[in-house]
Amino acid sequence: MGSVSFLLIVVIITALAFDFTNGFHDTANSMATSIATGALSPRIAVTVAGVLNLAGAFLSTEVAKTISNGIVDDGRVSLAMIFAGLVGAILWNLITWLVGLPSSSSHALFGGLIGAVWVGAGGSAVRFAEILEKIVIPAIASPLVACVVATLATYLAYVITRRAARGAVRTGFRAGQVGSASLVALAHGTNDAQKTMGVITLSLISAGVLGHGSGPPWWVVLTAGLAISLGTYAGGWRIIRTMGRGLTDIQTPQGFAAETSATAVILSSSHMGFALSTTQVCTGSILGAGLGRKLAQVRWGIAGRIAVSWLLTLPAAAAVGGVAAWVADRGDAGVALVASIAVVAAAAFYALSRRRPVNSDNVNELPAAERPEHSVRPAA
Repeated sequence: MGSVSFLLIVVIITALAFDFTNGFHDTANSMATSIATGALSPRIAVTVAGVLNLAGAFLSTEVAKTISNGIVDDGRVSLAMIFAGLVGAILWNLITWLVGLPSSSSHALFGGLIGAVWVGAGGSAVRFAEILEKIVIPAIASPLVACVVATLATYLAYVITRRAARGAVRTGFRAGQVGSASLVALAHGTNDAQKTMGVITLSLISAGVLGHGSGPPWWVVLTAGLAISLGTYAGGWRIIRTMGRGLTDIQTPQGFAAETSATAVILSSSHMGFALSTTQVCTGSILGAGLGRKLAQVRWGIAGRIAVSWLLTLPAAAAVGGVAAWVADRGDAGVALVASIAVVAAAAFYALSRRRPVNSDNVNELPAAERPEHSVRPAA
């Protein structure tokens, strides 16, 4: 068995930093609609999401196994490659967070790792068949499935309650949203927290600390769960604003339908080991909720920007991961240079975000400057 090296420690810390960014990048997945409808106050929402993300991390490790020994040949992956891939994922997460786009943290991670391993070990070290089956196909299918399910669920919610008093409907669905949003947060923990578990496990395998094909040790499950829950509590307010207020006008029945639909899709994929993007699933379900309510406004311009970010995520993160791997392969000096650039870039993104801060106090306010010209299509 190998020994614990300084580089291994750096990689684990970097993986947990990515997990933290994953948490605040994806808080919107579970809580944006509940915050938008007033079912939960912003601070209570992120607290509930953080706790349930931690709980969800302990429910399954199937996705973690997909990452650690599924998409790349773990026998040919070095710590420097993993480090470079994580840097690519972190930088893409920060860029999309800064502009308020709910892109996929999962695909940023996959892209970063694929690019780094491809540059560092060659294309034969990347298992493209597994990537197609467990990443690409779910990426295409999951938001479409979530959109269709949420459209039907929203339509039925309004049909079933059409003769009920409007106040009673709103109150009832607000209570239901507390439960459905909590389920999304729990489901998010079963899927996204495991991705960092898989990366850390892959690092331990590459360093010889664990044998090939090993699953994540208990301490990996715990630290990954804590990192993503703390990130979730930090709140990705910019993305919460986009998903809760930018895509469509959300009412409580829509919020309940969107959250319930997203939960069903995420938990099903976690059970089958599909490392899908919970962001894409939740975005698809919110769009479906907009389509399912008669006369609801769907802002297709914002939806189009989000779709473009989805298309760019894998190749952009792969490009950064590949360049970072090429530099990091030069030894300790290369790793130090990549780490320094990443820290400076992260600080710059944070400084830029303070120019127009979004927080729990103004998250439900969508400034006119953030409402581009868009076509509004009445839902059927």
